[in-house]
Parts: sequence; structure tokens; C-alpha cells
Amino acid sequence: MDAKALIAAYYDAFNAGRTDEMMDLLHDEVEHHVNEGKIRKGKALFAEFNAHMTVSYRENLTDMVIFANDTGDRAAAEFVVNGTYLKTDPGLPEARGQTYRLPAGSFFTIRDGQIARVTTYYNLADWVAQVSA
Repeated sequence: MDAKALIAAYYDAFNAGRTDEMMDLLHDEVEHHVNEGKIRKGKALFAEFNAHMTVSYRENLTDMVIFANDTGDRAAAEFVVNGTYLKTDPGLPEARGQTYRLPAGSFFTIRDGQIARVTTYYNLADWVAQVSA
């Protein structure tokens, strides 16, 4: 599977809520660089993150554009996060079922045909303002 197809499959699984399929696309030594926080290394920590996110947020990604370099070892995606804040995340505003719409992007390293790094960026201040309104 080429880089763009790999990233498309990853986000298709995300939008369908099939985190097990997302996990299958990750390298065993995946590094997850989050917007705010420490780097998570390994599939087990990525799975914990997904479980937490599934409880706290319901999100669907739209307006997806995927890019890849010529060698297929780096990729990026730009998209809009359409979400509902379901359960209060510690240190963040109280969840009351607020909805939000937020531009975001991710960068990927691909190794051995799997995603070895996911780095995601979004404007946290914009998200906080939306769920606090």
C-alpha cells in the first residue's frame, strides 16, 4: 500500500470508529507526538490514548487532503475536526456535549509499510474557546 493509501485507510478507520484497524496500520514502535503533552512510544500507549479519546470525544474528520513525498516514507494530512465533547478531560473545560469545528493537521513517518510516527497539530486555544462559549 502506498503512503497516501495508508494514511487514507488510517483516517477511514478513525471516522468509522474502528480503532482496532487503526492499530493494525501502526508500526510496533510507533511514536505519537500529541499537540500538547509527552510523546507516547509504542502501540500500547497509543491504544490507551484511543480508548480515552473514544470516551471523551466523538469526532469525524472532513475536508481531508493527504500529501506524500516521492519516496513514500513521509506523509501529511490536513482536515477539519467536527466533534462533540462528551466527558470532561482533566485540566480542560467541563464537558456538556458541546460541539466544535477545528482545522487540524498530522504528519507521518512510514517505515516497513506501517505508520511509525504520528504528529498532530491543532489550535488548542480555539478549541477551548469553542467549548467554553
